[in-house]
Amino acid sequence: MPGKIRQYFKDKKDDVQDYAGGSGVIGKLILALVVVYLLVALVLGMIWSSEPDTFSVREHTRSVANTMEREPVTGFATTVTMIRIAETLLDKPGGYISNDIFPPGLWLDNMPNWEYGVLVQLRDLSRAMRKDISRSQSQSAEDTDLTIAEPQFHFDSESWAIPSTEAEYRRGITALKRYLNRLSSPEQADAQFFARADNLSNWLADLETRLGSLSRTLGESVGKASVSDAVANMDVGDPLAEAATGEDVKTAWTKIDDVFYEARGSAWALLHIFRAIEVDFRKVLQDKNAMASVRQVIIELEGAQGEMWSPVILNGSGFGLLANHSLTMAAYLSRANSAISDMRDLLSRG
Repeated sequence: MPGKIRQYFKDKKDDVQDYAGGSGVIGKLILALVVVYLLVALVLGMIWSSEPDTFSVREHTRSVANTMEREPVTGFATTVTMIRIAETLLDKPGGYISNDIFPPGLWLDNMPNWEYGVLVQLRDLSRAMRKDISRSQSQSAEDTDLTIAEPQFHFDSESWAIPSTEAEYRRGITALKRYLNRLSSPEQADAQFFARADNLSNWLADLETRLGSLSRTLGESVGKASVSDAVANMDVGDPLAEAATGEDVKTAWTKIDDVFYEARGSAWALLHIFRAIEVDFRKVLQDKNAMASVRQVIIELEGAQGEMWSPVILNGSGFGLLANHSLTMAAYLSRANSAISDMRDLLSRG
């Protein structure tokens, strides 16, 4: 009997050791899979964080016109550029990342901010197309396809399912393609694109506020006094009194790269939009002597797309040893905004 008992416990001990050995193998396998997954996610994250290259608007317009076997009528370049910008958001390496809920997209923050900057410009232009550019006057009916495209691009940028952001934006792209087909078709004359000075000026007015806000936030990377607060606190009764300096406003260090990449995305989208405007609004720009201003805007936006050699966004002081990428970007956007202001002034003249 004692021998049977000893044998029983020996068998149980062997079973426990076999189970522990098997669990150890499974644990090592799981650990190895996790390590491989993290390495793959790291590599993919680096690839997905690469910004898309710029493209030639004229060559792309010519290519699409040849494919459709259509003449590139007025408005063709702007519309195909909008479509290309929207498709780039969805089809670049990694696809649309802002609504990702799994790594590596979940870990990335620079590319989602870049996407948001592009999206804001796409939304503003689609609204201008629906509200002004496609209508001859205030009492004209809105274009049927642009009434679909504009709200689709305003859909929640972070919705991952039911419905997904990608699906809604693709509906907007499809609507733009229908508008483009009607615009360039001799048989369908109901789609219009009015390349007038007032239409362009209305969109530029909205753009000025966008760039002004971005420039200010970029400039606040080093901290600066709030001008509005300083003016509000002045003693108007004593003109010799010291002016109030206001409180320092500074972009949080955790948000500096977010603002920078949002500005990069906005500049990328605007660079192509202004190249398209240079084509479609050429006549009115020449009549108003505003072509030089457009070229100046394009030059500044091209400068804002300069190659990034630093792996991180540096935030040195304005005259310090280290670079301040935010101030550099703010300088480009401010000069572009100044040229846009000149454009609006020229367009408003008779």
